[in-house]
Amino acid sequence: MQIAQNKIEELRSLLSKPQSIIILSHTNPDGDAIGSSLAWSEILRSLGHNVTCIIPNRYPYYLEFMPGIENMLIYKSDGDKVEQAVRGADVIFCLDFHTMTRLEGLGSVISTNTKARKVLIDHHLDPVEDFDLMISYPEASSTCYLVALLIERLYGSDKITREMAENLYVGMMTDTGNFAFSTVTPDLFRMVSVLAATGISIPDIHNQVYNSFTEGRARLFGYVINRKMKIFHNGTVAHMSLTEDELRRFWFQQGDSEGFVNYPLTIKKMKMSAMFTQHTDFIRVSLRSRGDIDVNIFAQRYFHGGGHRNAAGGKSFVSMEETLKYYEKCVKEFAREGLL
Repeated sequence: MQIAQNKIEELRSLLSKPQSIIILSHTNPDGDAIGSSLAWSEILRSLGHNVTCIIPNRYPYYLEFMPGIENMLIYKSDGDKVEQAVRGADVIFCLDFHTMTRLEGLGSVISTNTKARKVLIDHHLDPVEDFDLMISYPEASSTCYLVALLIERLYGSDKITREMAENLYVGMMTDTGNFAFSTVTPDLFRMVSVLAATGISIPDIHNQVYNSFTEGRARLFGYVINRKMKIFHNGTVAHMSLTEDELRRFWFQQGDSEGFVNYPLTIKKMKMSAMFTQHTDFIRVSLRSRGDIDVNIFAQRYFHGGGHRNAAGGKSFVSMEETLKYYEKCVKEFAREGLL
């Protein structure tokens, strides 16, 4: 994949002198959001920029090992520091999201407290905001892959340190389902070899991300699969759900339900899967699919959301019972239109 030369040159010009820079990523940040933010911040600091990484809420505990993550500001707990940083920013980089609604309350802070230039680096479909510079490539497997390409094109791959490589690898690995999705390309593996050459331990990174869960998470997963998974539409669609009471029963921590939505797709006939997780003010909707089933369209149409063709999300603002009934109704409608 090639990033357009005019985008490279515009970015090079923007970064030609030291500035105060903010790097933002989305609510419920995942490995790609954190990894791309940390790697991009490190290269910018090496160029003399003053950089602050900000996320709306806390990252999952199994990402705590990522180099530099302890320096990220979390809007929910560092609100005053975040607002001060935003007011002093010259440039704001928006990584791994395509609409300010993914920032929730932090979005209003950005819109009311700064006139900084805004740059998008992202791989989601259909960006909807007005950015000063858009580096948007939906065909890219991850934002970490895009950031690695940018560093390579701007400054050379030899500028990628071991710490950057570790962070970038996390995003590339997690956003491709451990390199199993259709977005995987030969050039992605070339870039992985560049990261590996810095000396990162791929087995250690894998174990930190996938084998460092709590007992509560293991028991929650068993409960969801055994008690809460419903398969319907001739065995091709599934949904699972968790209420706030159920989350408390299993000592839920941020990130514990990550990946649950993928499990029904291990069933042979399965085409689409949904996970509904209740929060105080809304129900978080996670959608996954196989092949040509476009859950980005499904999320946009029915759940105020979006994402990628095979991985998307949204929200519901009614009860869990109503949400599940509505989902099943939407699946039937989607199927009648030949989209499922």
